[in-house]
Amino acid sequence: QLQLVESGGGLVQPGGSLRLSCSASGFSLDYYAIGWFRQAPGKEREGVSCIRRTGGTTNYASSVKGRFTISRDSAKNTVYLQMDSLKPEDTAVYFCARQKYDSCSFYAPGYDSWGQGTQVTVSS
Repeated sequence: QLQLVESGGGLVQPGGSLRLSCSASGFSLDYYAIGWFRQAPGKEREGVSCIRRTGGTTNYASSVKGRFTISRDSAKNTVYLQMDSLKPEDTAVYFCARQKYDSCSFYAPGYDSWGQGTQVTVSS
């Protein structure tokens, strides 16, 4: 059964770090672009980062560029999102999703499978 499961969220102080994991079952992450999205209370879901199947090309939202790093571990069938220098405005539920066309667009309808999300709270 196709499934994506996020983990690694939690409470962290401003300036701290977290690493989120997106583990897949039922398919190989190597054959798809995988994106990370987030949704804060009262706000729309927004794209954060993506890694393409082809060549491992990555993409980042301007708000996280230079602070977040996306990577893939094929042996573990897992995609990671390393988040450094976290800010209170990074607080949100973070989701990973499978992209249908190996594109790193942040257009949400282009993603056909989503995890349940993991909460990230940045607060002192």
